[in-house]
Formats: sequence, structure tokens, C-alpha cells
Amino acid sequence: MCQLLPSSTSNLSESNEGQPNTISKTQVLDEPNVFTTLIPKSPTCQESQNQNPQNTHLCVALNEARCIANISFSMVLTGLLLYSRSMISMLFLGHLGDLALAGGSLAIGFANITGYSVLSGLAMGMEPICGQAFGAKRFKLLGLTMQRTVLLLLLTSLFISFFWLNMDRILLFCGQEHDMANEAQSYILFSLPDLVAQSLLHPLRIYLRTQSITLPLTCCAAISILLHVPINYLLVFVLKLGIKGVALSAVWTNFNLVGLLIIYIVVSCTHKKTWQPFSMGCFKGFKKLLNLAIPSCVSVCLEWWWYEIMILLCGLLVNPHASVASMGVLIQTTALIYIFPSSLSFGVSTRVGNELGAGNPKRAKIAAVVGLCFSFVLGFSALGFAVSVRKVWAFMFTKDEEIIALTCMVLPIIGLCELGNCPQTTVCGVLRGTARPKLGANINLGCFYLVGMPVAVWLGFFAGFDFKGLWLGMLAAQGSCMLTMMFVLAHTNWDGQAQRAKELTSCDPTQEEENQLLQFMCHK
Repeated sequence: MCQLLPSSTSNLSESNEGQPNTISKTQVLDEPNVFTTLIPKSPTCQESQNQNPQNTHLCVALNEARCIANISFSMVLTGLLLYSRSMISMLFLGHLGDLALAGGSLAIGFANITGYSVLSGLAMGMEPICGQAFGAKRFKLLGLTMQRTVLLLLLTSLFISFFWLNMDRILLFCGQEHDMANEAQSYILFSLPDLVAQSLLHPLRIYLRTQSITLPLTCCAAISILLHVPINYLLVFVLKLGIKGVALSAVWTNFNLVGLLIIYIVVSCTHKKTWQPFSMGCFKGFKKLLNLAIPSCVSVCLEWWWYEIMILLCGLLVNPHASVASMGVLIQTTALIYIFPSSLSFGVSTRVGNELGAGNPKRAKIAAVVGLCFSFVLGFSALGFAVSVRKVWAFMFTKDEEIIALTCMVLPIIGLCELGNCPQTTVCGVLRGTARPKLGANINLGCFYLVGMPVAVWLGFFAGFDFKGLWLGMLAAQGSCMLTMMFVLAHTNWDGQAQRAKELTSCDPTQEEENQLLQFMCHK
């Protein structure tokens, strides 16, 4: 027979002059009345309620794959655009001569080690808070966290600037040539405003990305890069500022990007539900942010510094000039390839953080698994790319036969490294989304410096592998890191992570004080 609609029963019985419902169960089931549905439910409707769970999981996984792909694809485009900016700067340095190219490259390397890696790592601390806060619909926490991160990065930039102001002394102390140190000092002095630009740019990018707003970021980056070439030409050749002009053009481009992002946020009204005016609350509640920012900074710096150490080790090999040059080519290559897994990790981190913040641990787990599947596809693609271009890639950078031979020999090893790097980078995104950067930092420290570095030194200097041995050490580091990350992911308690997300996005001290004040006023 027909079944009773629960909502109809409750509504009509309550509206019957306040009288309680006196209809018996047998009366409802056996006799048609005004409360019963006259048209029975179709079999297809009942079948849809009893769908195969596997089909449901497949639909969820496909939907998650689409969400991750939408975020990651935009981040890939943004990464390629920003990569092209650095390449354009290097081309203009090359046109200024060998000394300018060497000094500029030295300054960029020094800036990466002492400045950009630190700011990038500290900014990563806001990613789990913002991602989980957005999922929990605690939108004001996003704006407050971004304000705190900007303050943290600006304060850190003050300390970084002391290193940059004394860079020539540091380089001379390390044995660099006087002319090269002077050129590097000129470049980095005019790059000082970039610390302010980066202190704004990193939080803005994370603020938008954790809300899955990535396409406007790509468009803003494209506009800024289009302006980068004429800005370089104006400062370097028209105003004849030389190496100083290259540095200023990079700063100008970054400020253009910051300005475009701020304009988008204001015009699109993205800030309305997340922003609150600056107050003393910005200076409170830093503990949660620092607990995530410092381990994130350590993790990023450990990975960035590895490549700088590799360049130093190349200078101690049998053929240092060819080894250092080839290492530079290969690092540029790995930086290009790294754009893809890092963009995937950003997408996975955002989705995992959003779902944990929303209290959906199962969906967060699915996002992690889907991202891991994507990472293996990227890893095998990178391997195929490295093997296929090994005989022609070096010709794009040099005509020196020794450099070409070394690059051709090592490119397949780099491809194998990416088989480990892509999954481990993706799992790093999962760790950021679950607010566990300290675990990622410990894994990077152990795998890169306690496994990879000893293997690289032993193979490169004692086992006779020379330049190839350094990259085999990298392979050992990436392989061990991937296995450790996979073990951590397999043993993740997702329900526990959802509970941690709830605690992380709970009221911070400033909001608790406001709530207590309101309660006090109500009692009065």
C-alpha cells in the first residue's frame, strides 16, 4: 500500500488547532486518507536509494579528480609564467656580459638561500589554517590569518635585509672574486624592495588558492609577465641601469602582480566575507601560525638548500667547470619539471584542508588518494620526457661538448628521481592540508641529509662515479623520501585529523575575548 510522507504528517497534525495527532499506525497503513500518497514510488527511485556503494565512491573520486585538476591546472600555468619571468631576467643578464651574468646568478642564489626560501616556507604555515577554515566556513579566520602572515613576513624581511646589505663581505669571506661580489651586491641591493613584494605576494596567493580561486591568479600573472619584457628593456637599455635595472624590473613585476591581485579581490568582493579591519587582534594568536610556519619553513629550506650544496660539491670534482655548468642546466630543468608536481600538491593540500575543515574525513582521504594517483602519472611522464630529450636538451643552453655529455648522461637519472619526487611532493601537500608540516620537515631532513647526502658524497668522491654519483645520491634521497611519505599516508587517522582541524579552526584568543565581553554585557 501507499506510504505516509513523514513531513506531511507532522505538519498537518501540528496545525490541527494544536491538537495532538491521534491517528493510529494501523489506520495510516491500511486506510487511505488525506495524509497518504496516492501515487506509489517508482522502482527506479527505490533503486537509486540502494545504489552500489562502489558506483558512489567512483562518482566521488571522479568529482574530486575534477576539483583537484581545476586547481592544479591553473597553478601549473601560473608556475610556468613565473618560471618564464626568471628566464627573461637571466636572458637580459646574459646580454650585459659574462660578469653581469655571473654576478646576477650569484646574487639570485644567495637571495634564494637567505631570503626567498625563508619567506616562502613561512607563508606555507597559513595554508592549513586557511584551507581548513574555509571548509569549516570560518571565513573571518582566513583574513585574520593572512594579516598575521603578512606581519610575520615583513618582520622576517627586516632580518633578511641585514644579510643582503652585507652580502659582498660574506661572498669575499667565502672566497669569491672581488668583481663578481661587487656585481652581486649591486643586484641584491636593488632587490631589497622585493622582500616587501614577496611578503604580500605569498599570503595573497595562498589566500586565494585555499578558496579554490586560481584562474584570476593565472590571469594576473600573465598580465604582469607581459609587462616584464618592456620593463626590462626600459630599465636596462633605455635608462642604461645595467644589472641594477634587471633587479628593479623583477621587483616592479612582483609589485604589479600584487597590485593586480588586490584589485581583483576588491572588485570581485572576495574580501567581504573574509576581511576584517586591522586591529590589535592581528598581533595576538600568533602561536598557531608559528607552530605551522616554522616547520614549513624548515622543510622548504632543507629542500632548496640541497641544490645549492650540490653546486658547491661540483666545484670539488675532477672537472669543476663543466660539472658546475651542467649542474646549473640540470637544476633549471628540474625547476621546470617541479612546477607540475608542486601545482598538484597545492591542489591536493587545498582539497584535503577544505574537507577536513568541513568535517568530511572520508572525502579528505579520497582527495589524497586521487592526488597520489595523479602524481604517479606525472612521475612516469617526467621520466619519459627526461629520457626522450636527453640528447638534445643541453644544446639549448650550451655548445660545450663536456657539458652536453654530462647533461645527457644524468637526465635519465633525473627522470628516475621524478618517479619519487612527484609522489613525495604530493604527499607533502597532504601533510600541509592536515596541518602536519613538522612531520614533513623531519622526513626531508632524514631522507635528504642523512640518506641522500652521504650516498652522494660516497659515490661522487670515493666510489668513482664523480658527477653521476651526486645525482645518484639525489635518487636515493627521493626514493627514501617517497617510501617514508607513503608509509605516513597509509597510516593516517583521518577521523583524528578531522578532529585536529576542528581544534585548529576553533575560536582564537581575540574571538574568545569578544565572546566573553558579550556574555558579560548580557549578564549586566
